[in-house]
Amino acid sequence: MYLPRALLSKLYLHLQNTRHPLSPPVLVLVALEPDALCACRILTRLFKHDYIAHKIQPVAGYADLERVGRELVNPMTEARGGAGGVVVCLGVGGMADLGAVLGLEGEEGEEGNNDNTFGKVEVWVVDAHRPWNLGNVFGGFPLEPETEEATTFAARSPVGVKGGCIDRAYRPGKGGIVVFDDGDIEDELAKERGAYLALVDMPDIEDDGEDLGDSEEDDDDDDDIDDGSDIDVEPVVETKKRTGQKRKSWDFEDEDSEEDDDRPRQRRRSNSSTPIPDSPRRPAQRGLISLRDDAIFSSDALEPPSAAQPLRAPSARNLRRRLLRLRRKNESILREYYRLGASYSEPVSSMMYSLASELGREDNDLLWMAIVGVTSMELYGRSSAGIAVSVRGSEARPASGWLGMRGARIRQLLRDEVRRLNPPEVVSNGRVLPENTGIIPTTARSPEDTSIRLSPEPKFLLIRHWSLYDSMLHSPYLFSRLKTWSETGLKRLHKLLAKMGVSLVQCKQSYAHMDMMLKRELRTKLLKYASLYNLDELVPTIDTDGKDRGGAKDGWGFVRSWGWRATLSAQDVGVVIGALLEVGKNTIASSSSSSSDPHSTGASQDLLHPADQLTTTTTNPSEEWLPRFWEAYDALENIESLKAGLPTAQFLHKAIFTTGTTILKKKQISHLRAFRMCVVKDAPDASLFHHPGALTKLALWIGEALAEQERDAGGGRLAQGGRGTPLVVASLDEKRGVYVVVGTGGGGGPDTAFVDREAVRKRAEAKEERGRAKEEAKKVRERIRGEKREARRKMVGEGEGDQEEEEEETESESEEDEEEDEDESEAEDEDAVRERGYGLNRFGTAFQDVVGETSARVRIDSFEHCVVEVKKEDLGGFLESLSMKAVVG
Repeated sequence: MYLPRALLSKLYLHLQNTRHPLSPPVLVLVALEPDALCACRILTRLFKHDYIAHKIQPVAGYADLERVGRELVNPMTEARGGAGGVVVCLGVGGMADLGAVLGLEGEEGEEGNNDNTFGKVEVWVVDAHRPWNLGNVFGGFPLEPETEEATTFAARSPVGVKGGCIDRAYRPGKGGIVVFDDGDIEDELAKERGAYLALVDMPDIEDDGEDLGDSEEDDDDDDDIDDGSDIDVEPVVETKKRTGQKRKSWDFEDEDSEEDDDRPRQRRRSNSSTPIPDSPRRPAQRGLISLRDDAIFSSDALEPPSAAQPLRAPSARNLRRRLLRLRRKNESILREYYRLGASYSEPVSSMMYSLASELGREDNDLLWMAIVGVTSMELYGRSSAGIAVSVRGSEARPASGWLGMRGARIRQLLRDEVRRLNPPEVVSNGRVLPENTGIIPTTARSPEDTSIRLSPEPKFLLIRHWSLYDSMLHSPYLFSRLKTWSETGLKRLHKLLAKMGVSLVQCKQSYAHMDMMLKRELRTKLLKYASLYNLDELVPTIDTDGKDRGGAKDGWGFVRSWGWRATLSAQDVGVVIGALLEVGKNTIASSSSSSSDPHSTGASQDLLHPADQLTTTTTNPSEEWLPRFWEAYDALENIESLKAGLPTAQFLHKAIFTTGTTILKKKQISHLRAFRMCVVKDAPDASLFHHPGALTKLALWIGEALAEQERDAGGGRLAQGGRGTPLVVASLDEKRGVYVVVGTGGGGGPDTAFVDREAVRKRAEAKEERGRAKEEAKKVRERIRGEKREARRKMVGEGEGDQEEEEEETESESEEDEEEDEDESEAEDEDAVRERGYGLNRFGTAFQDVVGETSARVRIDSFEHCVVEVKKEDLGGFLESLSMKAVVG
């Protein structure tokens, strides 16, 4: 069930009002990513304010989530002696069937009773990953006992839950899965909601894959030739009880399970532990269910006969065919949704700040956590097109950026919050603040200054903590556009600095100690020469009077000071927190020696063939990553720990620059049918890229450079309708014998792509044209009908027969109009489906398809579905099969 955004604080207020000293602590499950980490800081701050006991548990992947379910969540259920409680998932499990993964689907009681399900454990899901698991969104609650009056899914839903949506009448306490809606569910999933709810109440009949024809005319013909022998016999179909049973997968790999019994059993178990979407379950089945049930006849495809028709029941065969046709249609809707591709919605930290705002608790600390979380989403390439390189703008098409228009709205709201909570200082003598003249702030305004400011941040990396030269050299923006991986690109960078009047000696000293005049003129010089080097978006816009358009400050970044101790931008903090999660503080000292590789961990226990698992006794990688979570968690609120993490961030990005340069220089990128491919295995810092987050950053770094190469080769246009070529990067973990593989999309996205906007405009124009033509045709028909009516009146006179003929004509006209409207709506639905899937990263579904079709040993455990682990020996066959799949929508 899902909680609408308008009721975001409802569950929290109920939790606050029902807490007492003996209440079990709230269990907070947090993904190992900066956005979820910032959201955890905001939520725990609220818990501490309201004296709500809580426990934080970092979660590395789906296998770790299952372990947490067994060890921590199951003991909370009443069936295991617990008293229930609340589990909060931040960036965790939005695409998984949490009832099954956490073990909350209780054993079925007598007579179909479902009282043991969830055991009074309530799971709150706040996740930006898409697509949603619809079983969590529209189901995920204990059903009320079945009675003669309450037999359907809707009738047995808890009070206050209608069609999976929670309203103000809902009273928590019985447990269930609650998905926090950021607006997507109510705005975009109406079609999927109808299909899901229709499937839940359908009888469970066997589908043998027979051809049902294109329409129901065949069924009607069969009824006409039926001998009527079954008129007085009520056909029934026996259904199986499935309450509490593992649900079937919507990706339909289970259809061939009987034929593939010789396939290793552990692979199927490994796949089932991944978040493959599940089918909705019917409420406790009613044993023998009549195909004349009112619930069946209530659907559009199975209407009961009218009173004017002879009372004749269709045959059991035809009813079954109609039911199967309706079920296949609804299953197709859900299948299309799940296979649209991966994308991201509103960041988790932004949702938690919205909760704090509704509670009236917002302050600078919570606002800063939200800003850092939102900024980290951009650093990791998480957009409305999944993990993908950003699409570069042009005069005809502005840059898509992060999350498209939604991202722009979120950033503007954050800027408004900064102005509200940090009113600008009054500056005497008519002077303006330095940042309003284009100078990025590097120090606080006073020893007690902890304010948040807006700053015209250039697209450099860690500029306050590096030299200007290093900051520009390690910037992914300049890396791709100046092509600094080559000697020619380095000369181009040096020439840009020379034209700006900055010598190499000056720009290689610490930026904080550079000449003040150079720093004051830096922005002006960048604007003067940026266009010559294809760097139009290098610095944000600003007017000559120190104010931008209406105070919007589009493209401006966020900076916070901690007195004289430090001044950091939100991007700086996001880079440092990400590096602590991916590398750890202790890795720098050990990286020089290959024998002390911190990532040399044991074989995954979830690889598919037990006989082929490594026998090493070292630990799983997730156990190595969990301690880094607490380092990053402490650094978010301890400025000294955050400053201590700066060398780690610099070390990681130096490794990314060096490795990316080597790959591009040596032309180690292979061109496959559907994507490009490169392997990291001999680089000096290759061990760093065993972590999916670090490998994703490297892939985005290389992917952006490839996109620029394609733009230059294509005369200013990217391939594939405004998208870069998809890229697969694999990193060899020799000691574990596996490749970590990440697939990045080509950019674009459903709400930002120029092709989509053009399609929307063309559809609107076509619709308007059809409307005008329809009105003209209607006027012509009315005029002809009026002329005929006048002719009849003159020849025959008005009478009953003429009136009946006019009524028949009117009915036929209305039927024609309805048919035209239906055809138009169907065409619009098809266009909407194509638009929703445009540009999305489909590597997740492609990986699952390859696992189902080949014998490759693959582990799908990451919450990022575009990340998998493949056995070293199976990589070739895996990539060969993957190259035949559609990896970008």
